[in-house]
Amino acid sequence: MRGDFKGKHVLIIEGYARQCLPFLRAFKQLGCETSLLCGSKLDLGYWSRFADHKILGVCDPEKYDESEKYICGLIKNGNFDIVVPLVDFSARILSENKTELQKYSRIASNDKDVFNASLDKLSVMRLCMENGIPCPATIADMDNAEDVKKLHFPIVAKPRTGCGAKGFRRFESYDDFKAFAEGHADLKDFVIQEYVRQTDSNLSVSLFIDNSGEVKAEYVYASRRWFPLAGGTGTLNELVSRPDAVEICKRLAQTLKLRGWAGFDLIDDPEDKIPKVIEVNPRILACAKIGFAAGINQAEMILEKEFLGKTERRKTAEKRLYVRMTQTDVLWFLKSPDRFRAKPSWFTLRDTYDQTFYWKDPLPWLAFLLRGLFKLKKELKARGA
Repeated sequence: MRGDFKGKHVLIIEGYARQCLPFLRAFKQLGCETSLLCGSKLDLGYWSRFADHKILGVCDPEKYDESEKYICGLIKNGNFDIVVPLVDFSARILSENKTELQKYSRIASNDKDVFNASLDKLSVMRLCMENGIPCPATIADMDNAEDVKKLHFPIVAKPRTGCGAKGFRRFESYDDFKAFAEGHADLKDFVIQEYVRQTDSNLSVSLFIDNSGEVKAEYVYASRRWFPLAGGTGTLNELVSRPDAVEICKRLAQTLKLRGWAGFDLIDDPEDKIPKVIEVNPRILACAKIGFAAGINQAEMILEKEFLGKTERRKTAEKRLYVRMTQTDVLWFLKSPDRFRAKPSWFTLRDTYDQTFYWKDPLPWLAFLLRGLFKLKKELKARGA
């Protein structure tokens, strides 16, 4: 059933996202023409040889309205067969405007209602609790600070939308939380739930759901190291076999009516050994390279779904495999007291791929490093350091 997609013009949004690299490479290998929207010449994708066209435009999460106007205009006036978003920011713009934009191109994002429900962490927690899907104990309807006494401390508060650890707060006692609550007018903007201790089994499950709602591919990776140390993005991810986590996510994906690539973050609860859903990402995961390395052509599956209406089943290779974000893994090594006790060893390179490096496309690795250094310099200047 594999189709011929030679000549299809693909627009990928967000050249700063590291997952643009394996997708650019895969689309090119399929014979597609590729365009990449970048917000800066420092975007790592701007330095990639696999982008046929590099468009410098407005693509900035801090300028949502301006970016939305630019992206919609680009799609309407361009000649793209399909548009692929990479992170929540661009996926939201495409989902919000999908009805209009699909007059001009195929839009590889979920419908607006599905996207918004999936990105709202509190709505996801409610669905999990209503359907018996494992998740941390959560206050479904927060009326006042007293409600948290129903939970066991420590507890956490995090914004209902957004990704990563941004805005994450942990509280050891009711008095600590009360002080936080008094400084926020509306606690309904937060997810308040019991804290699940972070281990080396933070899981990310990626599923591909076809037009009929059937899962046609899945892969799972565990973060073995992360930075910042208190809880951040994985710097070393390992491909793992976790059918229990996959089944949990399949149930949730069906409940949410997700389509295409979707990611799920879970954490193994050390108390009951059950993986608990933390959040849903209704788009391609950041460490998509591990899926490609495991033998799943994620780009081809998108094209099959959008142009053929059917998607062929893929299986993940059963092998030892790591993907490492070398630049931030160096920071982990410098800061972690476990630098010489890490398993796998920090110095082990066997079966390990770098997140942004390709021998035939090495410059994006350097661009990512330079962008990180500029960002660090800016932060130090803001702090007066």
